[in-house]
Amino acid sequence: MDVFLQAAIEQARLGQAEGGIPIGSVLVHNGKVLGAGHNRRVQQGSAILHGEMDALEQAGRLPTSVYRESVLYTTLSPCSMCSGAILLYGIPKVIIGENQTFMGEEALLKARGVQLTVLQDHDCIAMMEDFITQHPELWSEDIGE
Repeated sequence: MDVFLQAAIEQARLGQAEGGIPIGSVLVHNGKVLGAGHNRRVQQGSAILHGEMDALEQAGRLPTSVYRESVLYTTLSPCSMCSGAILLYGIPKVIIGENQTFMGEEALLKARGVQLTVLQDHDCIAMMEDFITQHPELWSEDIGE
């Protein structure tokens, strides 16, 4: 397994262990993790801290050139908000753990030239299926249903 996807999965598991939603993400530039994060909406009472948003926050303020040479790894297909951040910062490539349990704004990202790779990783799928089954109300809140 790709070491960076594994890092995103570890972030997702950390978030779940904290009582949150198991979605993790890492921002990678030239083979180095700049920011690693996980969904912290529950833990911090946040409206916006999805896994991708947390990874970007943990990376801190970066020059535009760094974003435009980076790869974002995420355990789940990016939602509208996270896709907007990907587009805003010009991140050219996103590696997605899975999109079976939730299909985010992949069509928008592709239309705007973002290269997507969807892995359909068994661990990512199982983690989300279990969470959605056990916490349907929290899941619906997270995706804005």
